[in-house]
Amino acid sequence: GDVARLLVAPGRSVTVVDPSRAMMRVGRMRTGMQQLRWQEGEAEHLPLPDASVDLLVISFGLRNATRVGAALREIHRVLRPGGRFVCLEFSRPAAWLAPADDLYSRWVIPVLGATVAGHRDAYRYLVGSIRRFPDQEAFKLTMEQAGFADVRYRNLSFGIACLHSATKAE
Repeated sequence: GDVARLLVAPGRSVTVVDPSRAMMRVGRMRTGMQQLRWQEGEAEHLPLPDASVDLLVISFGLRNATRVGAALREIHRVLRPGGRFVCLEFSRPAAWLAPADDLYSRWVIPVLGATVAGHRDAYRYLVGSIRRFPDQEAFKLTMEQAGFADVRYRNLSFGIACLHSATKAE
């Protein structure tokens, strides 16, 4: 709901889709916004009609989809012609940063997760999901194979995160 809250504006309808009722419950409490609609659903089976969405944004969640290609095809399905898709996701850091990032992810993140949140295994999952997600160029190709046009990406924090964007052809 954090990103959805930023998208709320007069005359704009914003819907949050998430597979976790618990996460949506927390999101509703955090945002407190009546303008947001909440629907349970998975990226591979969005509960939205064909060609019904102008903009679809996902942040730090697509790597959790079981089948990323299927999720991208589903996102393409619900976008209107000319609609835009933006995905913020963890990615592969620059080569010079990769060794330090690997050490940090392998040793520091799980310890922080255990210390701060009490969930070491959840943070191991986080690191694993990041490593399994395609790198910038591979994800760009996967987006193109799903039918997207004008596919681009911009590295953030030297590639630790990446902002991917594309459109559905008119």
